[in-house]
Amino acid sequence: MSTEQIDPDVAYRAASGRDPRFDGRFFLGVTTTGIYCRPSCPARKPLRRNAVFFPSAAAAVAAGFRACKRCRPDALPGSRHWDAGGDLAARAVRAIRDGAVDELGVAGLAQRLSVSERHLHRVLVTEVGASPVQLNRTRRAHTARTLVEQTDLPLIDIAFAAGFGSVRQFNDVMLAEFGAPPSAFRRPAAGAAGRPNRTPTNVVETEGAPSSDAAPTVVLRLRHRAPYDAEAMRAFQRAHAVPGMDVVEADGGFTTTVPAAHGPAVATVDWAASAADHVTVRIRPADISDLMAIVSKLRRWLDLDADPQLIAEALGPDPVIGPLIARRAGLRVPGSLDGATTALLTVIGQAVSLGAARTFAGRLVEALGEPVGDGGLRAFPAPRRVAEAGPEALRGIGLTGGRAAALHRVAETLAGGLDLSPGADRAEARAALVALPGIGPWTADYITLRALGDPDAFVPDDLVLKKALAVKTARQAAAIAAAWSPWRGYAALHLWTSAAYLP
Repeated sequence: MSTEQIDPDVAYRAASGRDPRFDGRFFLGVTTTGIYCRPSCPARKPLRRNAVFFPSAAAAVAAGFRACKRCRPDALPGSRHWDAGGDLAARAVRAIRDGAVDELGVAGLAQRLSVSERHLHRVLVTEVGASPVQLNRTRRAHTARTLVEQTDLPLIDIAFAAGFGSVRQFNDVMLAEFGAPPSAFRRPAAGAAGRPNRTPTNVVETEGAPSSDAAPTVVLRLRHRAPYDAEAMRAFQRAHAVPGMDVVEADGGFTTTVPAAHGPAVATVDWAASAADHVTVRIRPADISDLMAIVSKLRRWLDLDADPQLIAEALGPDPVIGPLIARRAGLRVPGSLDGATTALLTVIGQAVSLGAARTFAGRLVEALGEPVGDGGLRAFPAPRRVAEAGPEALRGIGLTGGRAAALHRVAETLAGGLDLSPGADRAEARAALVALPGIGPWTADYITLRALGDPDAFVPDDLVLKKALAVKTARQAAAIAAAWSPWRGYAALHLWTSAAYLP
């Protein structure tokens, strides 16, 4: 959705879902009350005839509207172009959700977002009513509750897995958040359905360390809104599995490596044990304190936080996408476990078949990847490692000279600080990618869709999409896709899935 020219019907669909990914793109004015809001405002949405839309808060004020006291749209900082899916507050909340405060601290998060720590604190308190530290504390508490309810981990292990500095702090925060101590959430029946049967680690009564030297394997049920098209996600995983880094299990499960602060983790999506309302995952982290960030990455990768009903209501009436939605309700957009990895894999896959891309990627993992655990898997190499290898070494995996040079340039740019994290400015990231020699719109759009998680991203120059739409040019494909905004990414996945994965 363009911020320069707002389609009222598209904007109304986006606002109806209260999706914070659209904050900053437009503002909603209610003619019956004279109030304007952010798209994510929790207040009841007006009837379509009473809704008007503005590209900025200033435009709403100029038209005679006053700011909503619940979502405080007048407090949005900077330009509306800061982020294609939200303002500074939305970007910060996404980053905190994915562990940025644990990884970088509040000061580091502020630096990543190019603002001062004080300004970040002020914006979040104004916008969402809580400071970065408070938001992260709530995140830790909810993660801890999930671990208490779903695993047999000792409470001291859970405290450190959720990022608490001590058991005392763990108890205090759980009491403050839920009004009960952690033990109150422990289910009495050990080995209940969906819970891991394992011998608990020995508890060491100390405040400074978790109770076990080696991180255990943790089994969790990651909940989502039904329906969820597991068949399509499994097909996508099989089609994109990288030899040496990913394993398609005999029962259909999918094992991969997940980057984390203390070293790569191994995670398995257990599709056989999953159900209509959750996906079951097994996670073995290098360190138990990485668990919370790993879960956030898995949720984003599996697109577990999408609202399929809202998307179906928006796209269902369309003559092209509607029949595909009827066939595959709950289709999700596969996200990214690591933005840099997705970007490098995308460059490897430019202008070659999916099979060839997997072969090249497997060779790169074998040559430069770090061994993970004792199962023979390797992690995808970090951008700095790829950059240090040089273009000639990259040609050794089978890439042409031009493709190897492009991969090397992207790796250098990523190692130099290009941000493809959940809090990144999507427009700036895409522009930085397109500016690199050898990186065209197809690559940048695909990275925007999967690594940066833009639900409205579309890849109009994709050959499969153009064929599915019976057009010859990217401009023609983009013109058709305009009707699907703000869910063009999901429309693209429906077309890809129908044409390439599950015809």
